[in-house]
Amino acid sequence: MKIIAIIPARSGSKGLPNKNIMELCGKPLIAYSVEAALRAEVFEEIMVSTDSEEYADVAKEYGAEVPFLRSKKNSSDNASSWDTVYEVISHYHEINREFDAFVLLQPTSPLRDERDIRGAIEEYNEKKANTIVSVCEAEYTPTYMNILPESLSMESFFEDHKWARRQDLPKYYRLNGAIYMSDVKSFMSYRDVYKGRCYAYIMNTTNSIDIDSYLDFLYAEAVLKYRDRTL
Repeated sequence: MKIIAIIPARSGSKGLPNKNIMELCGKPLIAYSVEAALRAEVFEEIMVSTDSEEYADVAKEYGAEVPFLRSKKNSSDNASSWDTVYEVISHYHEINREFDAFVLLQPTSPLRDERDIRGAIEEYNEKKANTIVSVCEAEYTPTYMNILPESLSMESFFEDHKWARRQDLPKYYRLNGAIYMSDVKSFMSYRDVYKGRCYAYIMNTTNSIDIDSYLDFLYAEAVLKYRDRTL
């Protein structure tokens, strides 16, 4: 099976400027995803989709391919990751490079490692899936959450689970954004990773840290420093 790793890294982050190349424990954020993909040793191609020459140079320095820069259309705030994947697969098709599947690895998940990548691919094969999407256990159960009226009354905040112990409540999972794997033919037909046989790949919560804000960045940095000391 020929698999391409696609690492999306546009330069227009608003919340955390230049997030994808910010130095995290001495390395640009994007490097963690490139290196994890290389260590997994499962990819025919590891490419970074970016609109920035500077980002492209960083990606190449750490071992990724950047065969073209992302189009302006797919570099806007309104463009989705799936628009980017479609553009990448289409570009490779034009130069007669075909793949059976792709794995999308977002740079904002720097603690996702090669074991997670290989595990997701193994599940893809075992389940004969169209798509694998990584999840982790939710940090907080939504059974203890509700909307509040303007009066701030708690009268109807809880339902039957009011006095339930946490360990007796159902286990909830959330998308963590670390790994998306899909069959190329299925994706190019539907442009939707949730069509067909879609399964979850469960990751631990530590490897699921997703950097969206500076607080997330500091948290990931602290975890990486602690992990390096304990290895």
